[in-house]
Amino acid sequence: MTLKTAFIGLGAMGAPMARHLKDKGLLFAVANRSQAKADALAKELGVAVPSLAEIAAQCEVIALCVTADADVLSTVQALKPQLKPGSVVIDHSTVAPDTARRAAASLAEVGASFLDAPVSGGVEGAKNGKLSVMVGGDAAVLERVRPVLEAYALRVTHLGEVGAGQATKAVNQVLVAGIAQAVCSGLALGEALGLEAERLLPTLGAGAAGNWFLEKRGATMLRDEFSVGFKLALLHKDLGIVRGIAEQAGVDRQVIEQSLADYAELISQGYGDDDISALIRLKRRR
Repeated sequence: MTLKTAFIGLGAMGAPMARHLKDKGLLFAVANRSQAKADALAKELGVAVPSLAEIAAQCEVIALCVTADADVLSTVQALKPQLKPGSVVIDHSTVAPDTARRAAASLAEVGASFLDAPVSGGVEGAKNGKLSVMVGGDAAVLERVRPVLEAYALRVTHLGEVGAGQATKAVNQVLVAGIAQAVCSGLALGEALGLEAERLLPTLGAGAAGNWFLEKRGATMLRDEFSVGFKLALLHKDLGIVRGIAEQAGVDRQVIEQSLADYAELISQGYGDDDISALIRLKRRR
């Protein structure tokens, strides 16, 4: 059975995810805060650009990929009056677990379901259809909409009740931040010691220090190339959410606090739209 799907939020991640849905014959409509962007993608893909109310009335599945907690809640409220019982809203944004639970409770009032399903894999993962999706919500609902998620995912994992997806994304972002800290500090040291990148990077990658960030960003950051894979301003936003989660859990926040301070400094210098590997700017000799 084909699931009539809409995608809301057509940024660096959302647009390629919507294209994969189109390729699978699942995409019916798109929407975006910037109407011009929605119109352009709709024309490219040959799909509709209805209002949120029309999307709610016409679609069985609605995927979101927006920026902030307030964006998720306001979109849910805009969709809610016209949603049919049994409709499913899938949120790929990175927000607080409590935000996911609030959205789910609101939609339950009209018989609709909500899955918090943040993603990892960056822009490359979205473009290549190889995202890792972390899902919180009803397992049966997930199975029903799995074809939608698998259109752009390499892995789809059910983590538990609503909020569990966002909790997992919080863990993911701490790891992302910590790995970036380590790799940028290490490669800055390598530069300062005069080591050649052509020999250094494959040697590190073949041993215990090998990791995705080193493989994908090591060479580019050493060339001072910071085109977007994941905007550092977005990681800074995410870590602000994670800080609150970590405070409530009572765990160490050293990596979170250091990364928040470093990325805030880079944003103040005008580098907010750079990839997170631009962190190496702060790790080099002053």
